[in-house]
This record gives sequence, C-alpha cells and structure tokens, in this order.
Amino acid sequence: MTARDIAVDGKRLETAWWGPSPDRAPTLVLLHEGLGCVALWRDVPERLAAATGCGIFAYSRFGYGQSDPTPLPRPMTYMHDEALKILPRVLDAAGVQRAILIGHSDGGSIAAIYAGAVQDPRIAGIVLIAAHFFVEDINIASIEKIRAEYQTGELRSRLARYHANVDVAFRGWNEAWLDPRFRAFDITNYLPTIAVPILALQGADDPYGTDEQLHVLARHVTAKLETQLIPGARHSPHLEAKDATLAATVEFVRHTLPESRA
Repeated sequence: MTARDIAVDGKRLETAWWGPSPDRAPTLVLLHEGLGCVALWRDVPERLAAATGCGIFAYSRFGYGQSDPTPLPRPMTYMHDEALKILPRVLDAAGVQRAILIGHSDGGSIAAIYAGAVQDPRIAGIVLIAAHFFVEDINIASIEKIRAEYQTGELRSRLARYHANVDVAFRGWNEAWLDPRFRAFDITNYLPTIAVPILALQGADDPYGTDEQLHVLARHVTAKLETQLIPGARHSPHLEAKDATLAATVEFVRHTLPESRA
C-alpha cells in the first residue's frame, strides 16, 4: 500500500493505492460506507489487486479516517454533493484513467448517482454493495439502534481507532439519516441513465435494507445488471462473506475490463 494525501478545495483527503498506477492498469475505486474509511476496507484492496491485476484506489471522505473534518450538520444532499462535486475532483487528482467504482452502502449510493448523472467515459462499470436507493423502515430502525450503541456502548471507542474526528464521522452520518427530512431520500431517478454494467450485491441478512433494494434497482435500470443476494452476510458482505463477494466482484471485473489480468 502507498499512502498519500490529495487536496480538494484546499482540504486534505487521506488516500491509498495498492498495485499498479493508473497509467499501467485500470483502477478499482473504493467508496466506503457511512462509517467507513480507507483502513476499514481491511484486506479487500490487497486481495482485489492480487486477483485482478488492477490498481486499487481508496480515499476517506471529508470527516472520515485521517481526512480533514467537514462542517455539521451534513445537508440532506450529502451523498449527491459527494457524487457530483467531490468525486470527480478526486478522480482527477488521482489521475484515474479507466476504472470501475466499487461502493459500499453510502458509497454504493454515491457510485450510482455519479454513474447516472455524469456519464464519465473513464468509468467502465460499477459494483454496488448494500447500496441504498430509497429509505426503508428497517434502515431507520437499525440506525436508531446504532446511535444508542455509540452513546452508551463501546462503538465510539472502536471507531475512534480509525477516525481522527470520530464524532464528526458518526454524527454526520447518523444525524442526517435520522432527520425526518431524510425520509425523502430517493435516487431511483438516476438509475435509468446509468450506461455501464452494474453488479449489485447485498447480504441476505442485511439489517439496513431488504432485498427490495435490489428489486427496485432491477426495475429502473436499463444497463446490463447482475444482482446477488449473498447468504450468511449482513451489511458488509465483502467482510462477512468475503470469498463469495470477492469472487463475484473479480468475475465482474474480468468481463467489464478485459484488459485486466482477472
């Protein structure tokens, strides 16, 4: 892994690279979940790099990991803002030339918004892991539960190992989702204009969303789509059912980026 920072609007973003640089191979761009960061991808980047021959690029969004903080409260449009204002600048700064976006949870929603809105010729496909396309009751109930765990349990101390500004990381995500206005979050209007292949994965026991997320995706997209419900996984199938999730992802990369080594 090669760690370095890049700047967007004069603010520092933590980033990391694994494998070849973007002038030597395609890039898999990892977009983390609502409480994630570079470090919380665990060994997934190394395994993807070894299996595909692609470079792997990850960054911690503002307020996460070792990146600079972001003002609170976050706007109800924070995922749209990330997709449409920040992500293209990050891809430019990283020198990405040809890529697949791999987004987990919030990161998957950000990837879907970007692919549907921008039509970036650099993006060859997207992998959506436990992405949210609309809000469900089960989603809100789980986020209310995790707020209690953060306030009274060990979750805050665990997250503080990875986030320099742990309260910004948690509150920015949690308070946005629990704001009554966030019930209107719905990105299905971006789905019909996605023009690249899509792989959508979800844990069969995901407490943050039902398989209706996959059904809604299938009803709206016109691009080539593969969906998989991963047995034995909850909200992080790339960690909880790693072999099955990475096998599906590597196969998708092989078909979508034939120039890769997969």
